[in-house]
This record gives sequence, structure tokens and C-alpha cells, in this order.
Amino acid sequence: MTAKLNVNIDHVATIREARKTIEPSIITAAVVCEQAGAHGITVHLRQDRRHIQDRDIELLRDVVTTYLNVEMAATEEMLNIALKTKPDAVSLVPESPNEITTEGGLDVVKNFENIKSVVEKLKAAGIFVSIFIDPNLEQIEAAKKAGAQQIELCTAEYAELTLSARAAHGEGAEKAETEVERIKTSAARAKTLGLIIAAGHGLTYRNISALAAIPEITEFNIGHNIISRSVFVGLNQAVKEMIEAVKQS
Repeated sequence: MTAKLNVNIDHVATIREARKTIEPSIITAAVVCEQAGAHGITVHLRQDRRHIQDRDIELLRDVVTTYLNVEMAATEEMLNIALKTKPDAVSLVPESPNEITTEGGLDVVKNFENIKSVVEKLKAAGIFVSIFIDPNLEQIEAAKKAGAQQIELCTAEYAELTLSARAAHGEGAEKAETEVERIKTSAARAKTLGLIIAAGHGLTYRNISALAAIPEITEFNIGHNIISRSVFVGLNQAVKEMIEAVKQS
């Protein structure tokens, strides 16, 4: 079965916030993505509100007809926002104020009690819970024990290894293949634990095929590459191209 594609539209809001204006519209972006065939919409409500704003979550909840996935830190503030707006899913992610983008998976082992508490409260409200983690067996076990229904495997290392043309040859290609195997092993273990497996971070039209071929991965969350492509071909076409790239695995 072909994996689903959730489109992360954070960077539509990044453009809007660059001028602190009302356009481009995050709502229009979500509708265009859905019309193009996206299975869901993903946004990250960061504590510094650098792109997505609280009001965006409220509006998206009213507009999105497929699946609204909100990424957020496991804090009391974010928990309260989720309980108020009731997205279809919450993905718990790590967050550092100085990072350009998320720099790796959430350390569930180190922060187990807090994460478990947040997971329980979200699930009690009927919200599906995913945890963004590195492809690490210890973290997968901890996510399961914390009550997560899904894990999203961080593909940052794989993406970095496949970013340039040079990475496609020699040692770079070998390292990328090793990382694919690590992701495969992690996905297989997660499935034996009864977890649903998603993947994302830094994935592109060029590197998605190796991961889309992993049968245990049933969902991808991809944003920056799609929004970048949309500058040249339009958002509707960019989403369709990524859906096709996932299907061709």
C-alpha cells in the first residue's frame, strides 16, 4: 500500500510572517494541498511562533477536511492549545529556541515521565498521538511505553547524506544505504510493538523513493521541499509531484 502524504505548510506562514501581513494565506495553502490529493496537513506551532500562529491552528481546524496534524513541544502551554483546538493528531517534537529547524528526535528516554503525562492527556481527549524520534530502538521502546500510537522516524541524517550530487556516489552512497537500513530496522521493530510508523524531515523528490519502499512506513510528513518546488510550478503541481514520487517507490 502506498504511504500517505501529509504536507507541512509551515513555510507558507514563514513568508507571511516575513512581512507580518495576511498573505500568503495558510488557509488557502491547506485547501490547495487537499485538492491536489494530500492526505493531510501538518503544521508546527513553535513556542517562539516564528511561523504558525495560534489563530492559524483554530482556522485550520475549521477548514481542513482530511487530517490535521499539529507538531508541538511537550509543554503545558502546548498541551492546553491542543486540548482546546482538538486537531486530529498531535506529534510531540523536541524544540530549541536557537535551532533553524528541528535538529533530531525527541529524547523519550530522558523525558519519559513528562512525555507519558502529556500523551495520556491528549489521548484522553480523543487526540491521536505521534512522537518524533530518531531511528533508535531504545527510543522506540520508550515511545511505546509512554503510550504513543505512532512514531515518526526522523530522517534528518539520511536527508543530509543525500542532499548533494556527490552523496550519490562512493562513501556518501554507502553511508546513505546504511542509514536506510537503520530506518528499516527501526520501522520493523516499531511494527512488532503495534505502533504505526511515519517518517519525515528533509525529504525531497530525489531521496524519497528508498524510504517509500519500506512497507512499514505508512505516512510521510514533507514540507520545505514541496513549498520550495511550488515557487516554480505552483503548490497544486508540487503536491501532485510528491505524491507521484511516493507512489513510484
